[in-house]
Amino acid sequence: MDEHSHTEPPSEPALRIKALESLLVEKGLVDPGAVDEIIDLFEKRIGPRNGAKVVAHAWADPAYKQRLLEDGSKAIAELGFTGLQGEDMVVLENTPSIHNVVVCTLCSCYPWPTMGLPPNWYKAAPYRARIVIEPRKVLAEFGVDVTPDVEVRVWDSNAEIRYMVLPMRPAGSEGWSEEKLADLVTRDAMIGTDIPRVKA
Repeated sequence: MDEHSHTEPPSEPALRIKALESLLVEKGLVDPGAVDEIIDLFEKRIGPRNGAKVVAHAWADPAYKQRLLEDGSKAIAELGFTGLQGEDMVVLENTPSIHNVVVCTLCSCYPWPTMGLPPNWYKAAPYRARIVIEPRKVLAEFGVDVTPDVEVRVWDSNAEIRYMVLPMRPAGSEGWSEEKLADLVTRDAMIGTDIPRVKA
């Protein structure tokens, strides 16, 4: 999905943050490259790696998986991932007959402690509206083709509850260590807009 396709102007908080960042850069107090690196670190590396560890542990340990599906917050806390925006977690299991996908239609509620910063497209109005109206089409734009026999369930995060998808473990990963399994798990797979795959 093209995350730059929307034409909405940035929100007021986003404009303020950009203005503050520009001022700090102009005064020589902040290196713009360092800001980009920190954002990339939390958006793509550190944050989502927490969730990837949760998924890998669930794939490797059936008892943990059961606890995760029964009480996501408590099971995720077992691995040390807690904090604001991640207190009330519900984990949704993808199966051969059900594909779950997460959105926040009102704003961008997202489980930061487990999955890092939300991607820009997750916060964009087109995704927030279209995934509810035409989920199969939007998923196809992400490269996830859901066959007609599979039910698509769209879950709307809010200030009280945040959702995370437990994707299906891919074939060909039998006997792998949890560390190797975690490398298969992307941030988007935990949103439901990607599917973990074993590369040939």
